[in-house]
Amino acid sequence: MNYYNEIKNKLIDNETFEKVKDYSKERNRVETYFEIGRLLSEAGSKYGESVIDKYSQKLMLEVGKKYDSRTLRSMRQLYITFKDEIWKPVVSKLSWTNLLILMPLKNKNKMYYYATQSIIYNLSKRQLKDRIKEKEYERLDEKIKNKIITHKKTIISDYIKNPIIIKNKYNTEELSEKVLKKLILEDIDKFLIELGDGFCYIKNEYKIKLGDRYNYIDVLLYNIKYRCYVVVELKVTELKKEHIGQIMIYMNYINKNIKTIEEDNTVGIIICKQDDKYTIKYCSDERIIARKYELI
Repeated sequence: MNYYNEIKNKLIDNETFEKVKDYSKERNRVETYFEIGRLLSEAGSKYGESVIDKYSQKLMLEVGKKYDSRTLRSMRQLYITFKDEIWKPVVSKLSWTNLLILMPLKNKNKMYYYATQSIIYNLSKRQLKDRIKEKEYERLDEKIKNKIITHKKTIISDYIKNPIIIKNKYNTEELSEKVLKKLILEDIDKFLIELGDGFCYIKNEYKIKLGDRYNYIDVLLYNIKYRCYVVVELKVTELKKEHIGQIMIYMNYINKNIKTIEEDNTVGIIICKQDDKYTIKYCSDERIIARKYELI
């Protein structure tokens, strides 16, 4: 086989395809680079590592300057990293720029998580970098990571990060619940991502009437994927048992007065300065979730 001619022809075909069919050019590019990576891997095994430098010098002259040795090595790495069958339905849905970000991660499970998140949320290069930088994968529970890897059914709490990252743009050391809520609401999209899939904002300070008194839910959300309301309570102290009693009342109110029979029972999320695993461990309602927050 003449590896160079095969690689050159594939690149020329890809260049032509990109000019004609914009709607699918990214997928074609990834598939082309993957095949070139396979050819480079085989050529390297047969002729040695120097073949990449040799090919790149000729390709830059005959096809385009962007096909330098670094780019060819990235194509080869694309093939080496994603040649297993499990990656086939994933890789073709990712952009070349996002694949370049994923390849250095090494850990295949972490890579798979960010790859699937990129597909679900159509993440840009910058958005993907931000999620990796904020260690989103590392902030998931180990049991949940195993669920993701083995493709087991997930529940609403699985993707809620711990800790939940909140940007402290006011640079205040001591927070009140009012300021914490303001920080969350001013970047509500980021907060919903921290919680996971399907969360939508309804209202803050959601008013409910208990007897002859009005109470206010800090933040009321709805999860489309799991079809349930989500009550969020904010605490700038460590988790206390009275916090659980409070959110349980609010959840029961939503269940009895707002949710329909087709919807699942309301979930409660307590976001606090410090979690107490024993308080949650002995809570009778598994739909109450506690997560600590971290300011950055």
